[in-house]
Amino acid sequence: MKANSLPPVRWFRLIPVVFITYSLAYLDRANYSFGAASGMAKDLNITAGMTSLLGALFFLGYFFFQVPSAGYAEKRSAKKLVFWSLIIWGILGSLIGVVTNIYMLFAIRFLLGIVEAAIMPAMLIFLSHWFTNEERSRANTFLILGNPITILWMSVVSGYLLNSLGWRWMFILEGFPSIIWAFIWWKLVDDKPNQARWLKDSEKRVLNDELIKEQKGFKAVPNFREAFKQKAVVYLCLQYFFWSIGVYGFVMWLPSIIKAAPHINIVETGWLSSLPYLLAAVLMVVASYFSDKLLKRKAFVWPFLLIGAVAFYASYLVGPSSFWLSFTLMVVAGGAMYAPYGPFFAIVPELLPRNVAGGAMALVNSMGALGSFVGAYFVGFLNGVTGGFSASYMFMAISLILAVIFTIIVKSTKTNEDSLDDNSQLSIDKHVVTEMNPISFPNDEE
Repeated sequence: MKANSLPPVRWFRLIPVVFITYSLAYLDRANYSFGAASGMAKDLNITAGMTSLLGALFFLGYFFFQVPSAGYAEKRSAKKLVFWSLIIWGILGSLIGVVTNIYMLFAIRFLLGIVEAAIMPAMLIFLSHWFTNEERSRANTFLILGNPITILWMSVVSGYLLNSLGWRWMFILEGFPSIIWAFIWWKLVDDKPNQARWLKDSEKRVLNDELIKEQKGFKAVPNFREAFKQKAVVYLCLQYFFWSIGVYGFVMWLPSIIKAAPHINIVETGWLSSLPYLLAAVLMVVASYFSDKLLKRKAFVWPFLLIGAVAFYASYLVGPSSFWLSFTLMVVAGGAMYAPYGPFFAIVPELLPRNVAGGAMALVNSMGALGSFVGAYFVGFLNGVTGGFSASYMFMAISLILAVIFTIIVKSTKTNEDSLDDNSQLSIDKHVVTEMNPISFPNDEE
């Protein structure tokens, strides 16, 4: 079935809500780097080593709670999980603005990681209930666009807030939107199509049938443990670990790298920091469009990561002798690193049946969180030890090359439909029907 025969209202109803929700989740991850680059370290007596640890501590909490969050979202409710997460992380984000010592900051950063661990697996599972394989790369991209777009506007707004009000009010003000948005999220979304009053019964049936149909051809995988043993899942975990080293080393330290240039103030740092994310937003949309159009995933992942690695390495070669050339290469690296997110997160649902795909995506994302911890912490460590940024550029370039290698060696575990025996296929179909929780459709029209 062609994607254009499915109800188009899903895109207008759900995607803006998903985009804004993930944008708010990403806000307090990214604004910390601006607080660290301004007066926070001085006011709280935070050393360079502690700054790196605080930037990275978030990802430890994030790492440990990914898979449990996926299990709750799949078996119970992604809607409820995201609702409470929005409220709690909004409160915690604002509390950073009132901390008086380093220990309070350690606790809040770790708790933020725990709460926000829910958002990515819950959102990916939510989208898998609403969009088919032929749409999933684009749907994932509009979700993850919340990342670079948030940094794009946040870089500018935070720069002005820091300049006008200081770092404390920046954190306080940027925490409130998440709390308000939680109630809008609750009002506008439904976990699954059969719960949506805004779809006709005929539209629910068409979408439900297509989601069930695409599960045919998978080998049965009974539980998360078996799914996690799949070679493809292991390779994707390693791939995302090394990819995330590059991404979050870049995100956490870009403002500091720019601010180290001569004659650059905090407002200008905000504007310059936004440029890689503007390029990233454009490339993400282009990559996801062609990935869905051609139904190819890996081909729209590893080439971009290779470009990012080359740009990082070139920036390393240029070094501090030419800031603007080095910065231009950093813009290219940032844009290329973000471009493949939509196609990448469309890989797992095409490798594994629905009952375990959400858990596998959570495991992959948790390894990304671990890579983010390494990237944020070790890049800061290298910057401190070497007294410059060239060594960290090289480190991020090598990490991206390893991500390229693991992407290329991933192979699909999905078999041809005809290769499954009847009992295995019946088992899958029966499970999917149960998971979909389909309703009866007495009439085509409401």
